[in-house]
Amino acid sequence: MTSGAAGNTTARTWLPHVLMGAGILYFLVPLLWVVIAATKSQPDLLDSPALWFADFNLLENIEQLFSEDGGVYGAWLVNTALYAGLSALGATALAAAAGYGLARFSFMGKRFFETALLGMIMVPATALVLPTYLILSELDIVNTMWAVVLPSLLSPFGAYLVRVYVDESVPVELIDAARIDRAGELRIFWQIAMPMMRPALVTVFLFTLVATWNNYFLPLVMLSDADLYPLTVGLTTWFNTAQQDAGNRMLFNLVVTGSLLAIVPLVVAFVLLQRFWRSGAAAGALK
Repeated sequence: MTSGAAGNTTARTWLPHVLMGAGILYFLVPLLWVVIAATKSQPDLLDSPALWFADFNLLENIEQLFSEDGGVYGAWLVNTALYAGLSALGATALAAAAGYGLARFSFMGKRFFETALLGMIMVPATALVLPTYLILSELDIVNTMWAVVLPSLLSPFGAYLVRVYVDESVPVELIDAARIDRAGELRIFWQIAMPMMRPALVTVFLFTLVATWNNYFLPLVMLSDADLYPLTVGLTTWFNTAQQDAGNRMLFNLVVTGSLLAIVPLVVAFVLLQRFWRSGAAAGALK
């Protein structure tokens, strides 16, 4: 091998590693800052180096977090879990039915629905918040939990993902064999297709869970009662109060600690559900 070829090979080897390392730092440094800042008292948060520890105050911060404003943070946490859980379950169920139907049934207008589904993926969710608000206000369900849950049930990306997965991983021969054995379509979907669709369904569930958990603009528009706020809106309210009122500077500390605790349920969900992300789920289905 010539020296020039060896140099090109070396460049191709280290360049991806450098880019990956830069990407890891880009995402890791903010998380590291939150973890370190949550262990500091309010004075240390403002005076100590940003990426270095001071006196360990995490337990005191957590205790104060759950007692501030009558323990409203706990209510916000429950609200967020309820909104995200119901939205993720409902969106996964609808995406499973829609994706399977598009992949395994032929009907008039199928091409139109598939094209429309791709078009809906391109529309930013925030662009639909105000029209959705007008519709839900006519139904008199604004400022209720359903104003957050119902719009989150629709996942065009999830439906398209399931449609592609079913087309590639659920054999037509297996479904035809079940029909020959006189199994009903609902039984085929529930007992045969659903277990084979599990990796795609878990992906849709986690995507919707994270999107709803982190959603800010939709609940900000839909909700006016502070007791119904999710964590995103509630912590932002505290942050704005701390900025405007010098007497509430200690809220900065609570916002950081609350942000750290808000991450934990998502990490747990990913750890518990990652075992379902397995390739080749249908490898032995025809044997």
